[in-house]
Amino acid sequence: RFIACPRLAHTVQRCLQSGASPGSQSVLIECEPGPGVLTRTLLNAGVRVVALESNPAFLPNLRSLENSLDGQLKVVHGDFCRLDPLVTGAVKPPAVCSEKLFETMGVAAVPWRADTPVKIFGILPQSKERLLLWRHLFAMYERSSIYRYGRAELNIFISERQYKVLTGKAGDARAYQAITVLCQLGCEIQLLHMEPWSSFFTNLKNGGLAIPRSVWLPNDHLCLVRLTPQQNLFTGGLNSTNAPIFIFMVKQCLVRPTSRLIDKLNSWSLDNGSQLLRELEIPENVQTRNVYPEDYKRLFEALQSSNIFTEAWWHEEVFENTRNIN
Repeated sequence: RFIACPRLAHTVQRCLQSGASPGSQSVLIECEPGPGVLTRTLLNAGVRVVALESNPAFLPNLRSLENSLDGQLKVVHGDFCRLDPLVTGAVKPPAVCSEKLFETMGVAAVPWRADTPVKIFGILPQSKERLLLWRHLFAMYERSSIYRYGRAELNIFISERQYKVLTGKAGDARAYQAITVLCQLGCEIQLLHMEPWSSFFTNLKNGGLAIPRSVWLPNDHLCLVRLTPQQNLFTGGLNSTNAPIFIFMVKQCLVRPTSRLIDKLNSWSLDNGSQLLRELEIPENVQTRNVYPEDYKRLFEALQSSNIFTEAWWHEEVFENTRNIN
């Protein structure tokens, strides 16, 4: 899907520029610009754009536009969905390496607590939406890929259904999931705009919009959502080294959302689970779907002082979990 409607392009441009720090010079990576309707709108508003396009059919017009400007636009043949693939040797387009991409943009790494060094805009393909969100959460918590350069800001159109999951409340049987906990802990989540599916064009051969069906959650719109990594994410006992263990812990707890947290702790051979929950003021009989994101982080930090995470099976499971996501 891409934007071909001038009205929607102006709306998105205003959303992308909202909330920017005075004098901010952040580069914006526009993923899959297609015919370049939004690209031109952004350029006219003075935005410095890197167009990342995977479809060779759109590249000639985009490069013609690039050549007519004085460095404000760079066009790169690449697919953001194939960023930093787990392969050996040279990365061939449309796969793209973040190190090469940032070198092309002239963007250097900044400290984690600094302003966002780069903004990214894209419309996530529905067939890969959840997988891509998981990959970026892993990369953010590990400070790898684009997050090696700082708190990269994602501005993405996702399905209304997925937005409801990311913003789900503890106790919600359908919306509150592991990805909910990790996203709410790791990011500031802002809803910038909601747009009906019919406003977007697709280059599918059958011309269909392929609107995913949703039984339990509303899904009438695509939602433009801004995900900004939290400045204070890596405080306390959480860091980029042990973050994969934290992610695995949260996923294990919410595999069965109706299970009791104390039962999960006991299954990990933790001898003092009841005492630990009392110290954290978490009810002993609480179901895992009723545990708040902040409490999962506090629980993890408390467990760091036990020997549970030194067990070999933990590291084997974490490795397998990470490999499956990527």
